[in-house]
Amino acid sequence: MTDEELTGLTAIEAAEHIANGDFSSEEYVGACLDRIAAIDGEVRAFVHLDPDAALAQAREVDERRRNGLSIGLLHGLPVAIKDLFDTADYKTEYGTALFRGRQPTRDSAVVARLREAGAVIIGKTVTTELAYFSPGPTRNPHDLTRTPGGSSSGSAAAVAAAMVPLAVGSQTNGSMIRPASFCGVYGVKPTHGLISRHGALELSRSLDHVGVFARSLADAALILEVLAGYDPNDPDTKPVAAPDFLGLVAEEPPLPPRLAFVRTPVWDKADAQAHAAFEELVAALGDRIVEVALPDAYAVAWDDQRVIMAADMAHNFDPLLKRGGDVLSQQMRDLLADGRAVPAVRYLDAQRNARGYAAGLMKVFDEYDAILTPATPGVAPVGEATGSPVFNSLWSLTGLPALTLPLLSGEGGMPLGVQLVGAKGDDARLLRTANWLVEQLEE
Repeated sequence: MTDEELTGLTAIEAAEHIANGDFSSEEYVGACLDRIAAIDGEVRAFVHLDPDAALAQAREVDERRRNGLSIGLLHGLPVAIKDLFDTADYKTEYGTALFRGRQPTRDSAVVARLREAGAVIIGKTVTTELAYFSPGPTRNPHDLTRTPGGSSSGSAAAVAAAMVPLAVGSQTNGSMIRPASFCGVYGVKPTHGLISRHGALELSRSLDHVGVFARSLADAALILEVLAGYDPNDPDTKPVAAPDFLGLVAEEPPLPPRLAFVRTPVWDKADAQAHAAFEELVAALGDRIVEVALPDAYAVAWDDQRVIMAADMAHNFDPLLKRGGDVLSQQMRDLLADGRAVPAVRYLDAQRNARGYAAGLMKVFDEYDAILTPATPGVAPVGEATGSPVFNSLWSLTGLPALTLPLLSGEGGMPLGVQLVGAKGDDARLLRTANWLVEQLEE
């Protein structure tokens, strides 16, 4: 196969070829590295990359297969890691000069699980400053004048540009779903606590999620199969069996799913093209989708999300302000100032409200398999600003699983994502419903 053919494979296709001996992990990783060398000078998805180290990892996993030893689900596959997760062999700098040169001594839980499954950690991808709004250098591979979104900028762009088949990101507000929509890839933000955050920068314990980017739902299921599960080092993970992602994503639903179209109280934030695209999508789905309005009380949810995020980040990042606050962007300093000013009673109210919103949404899932709603207000905007997370905030606040499907397009043919949201803990069924939706629209 040519390099272009290799990098065009899905993760599942590449894993099967490597397991069958059709080509080696070293050849596959080499093709990805060549692709990175050819285009990352413009896209700028990677912040730390060591081709020799990546190839050495690939040779190690190849040797394991040649010796007849057991291999993992991700055997030989290169995975890119957002520069928010500790890696023992790469620096982890959190997108800020305050941590320049920081070299962890051990892997985060996510990276450790990937290595155990045979993955090659190919490099670290760009994040916005401390995973907030101040952008990094990454550009959207579909149009270099546009943002890839944030904060998982580099991870989404690397997958979209076929530099890697899989990448890891994180979301506290809209940092997975938004860049997946802007870059035209599948992005999955699982149920809060499904994947361990141990060894990752903490912004907000109640809002932080680990997520994945892929170019197919089956690929997303593959990496989720490896990452999901209990970790005693993350108190929000649970000692229960992880979902059967690979099994369920390929299953035919026992009954055709019913979807709830939820505009949310921020529908007016979407642009005219997004409105038109979603109206057309809803019409195409006919009787499989019903418009559902959220109660008026949900209008406060966006303020509640910001209150929790600002207060938690002010608490967690206070040492950074004392150490070198002048290095931080004005956006970050303003957020932390807002967080320090949040009264305790308001913070506790917001936390209580979040639990109420999640409980109220379960009534929707009693009747519908998933909620369909925009992933972003429109296509990726021109310029450096990473775009609005307004269509993601509620789902991060409530901890429900959400994913982006690259099904629509807008201005200039740019990608426009569809967001599906599922019931808490129903991640695998959400992937099955998403797969059904993709197939329905392909017919």
